[in-house]
Amino acid sequence: MKKNAIISLANSDYFELLNELIDSIKRFDESKNVAICVLDAGLKQDQKNTLRKKVDEIKSAEWDIDVSAFKVIGKEWLKSQVSRAFLPKYFPNYEKYLWIDCDAWVNDWKSIELYFKACENGKLGITQTFSPGYKIMSKVRWLFGKIAIIKSQNFKHAISSKINLNKARKLAFAPHVNIGVFSMQHNSPCWKSWQHNLATTLKAGKIFGSEGLAINMSVYIDNVETEFLPLNCNWIASNLLPKYDDKEQTFVEPYLPNYKIGIMHLAAGIWKDNKDMRLDKNVTIDIKNLDGNTILKSLRFNQ
Repeated sequence: MKKNAIISLANSDYFELLNELIDSIKRFDESKNVAICVLDAGLKQDQKNTLRKKVDEIKSAEWDIDVSAFKVIGKEWLKSQVSRAFLPKYFPNYEKYLWIDCDAWVNDWKSIELYFKACENGKLGITQTFSPGYKIMSKVRWLFGKIAIIKSQNFKHAISSKINLNKARKLAFAPHVNIGVFSMQHNSPCWKSWQHNLATTLKAGKIFGSEGLAINMSVYIDNVETEFLPLNCNWIASNLLPKYDDKEQTFVEPYLPNYKIGIMHLAAGIWKDNKDMRLDKNVTIDIKNLDGNTILKSLRFNQ
């Protein structure tokens, strides 16, 4: 029986991305020992039939925490903001869980191994979204030259969710952890912390982003034991574009020593001419190769 599982979620609009994620996993021989599970948040029947040939389990995502109906009408995909905090409920037969958003794909199996190693002994395995080359960490609006209004992602979401001001201040300049890729053991105490914080953020805040705020609260306020992995384990391309190694035919970090990207994450989309690469695989963008030349590439998975 497989002990570890990789899990993702999609609706019908993101089926192609989910399918690519699964293909990017299964091309590695090591994937034979790992279960692939899918949470269905509005997939079509023919799409599920296609996935059943590739994955171990498909379960329908639910609203595991009650939310206001008017916030979620026609937005089944928002279940991803809730259900990922309850993975042991959906798939109870595994020891370790690795969540990967469907708009990400696996480029190097070493990152998978790191995530499963990171969550041992009840830890949360996750990546902070900052790296050499990031030019802006938090947005502020300056008043009268010296006074600033903080607009960091964590602080903004905390205030809109009516989180206690002292707690919001703790989050204000804490490096944001991205919940698009994370790992936890079945019995990790982090699940309870996360679920409690998520119930709090959902009461007043928007559904979208609530689970990210909640996990940041678990890390920086509840101080759950966390193993922070390098950014190439969850490379958010919209924050900093990778480079391309023509010799090795792979994406790498843009700065020396140009480590190989482990998981490419297209969170927030890669936009060109008002088209999102996540929804249109024909979209290509200018990136640099290791020789410093500009080349046109898609950042989508290509078998």
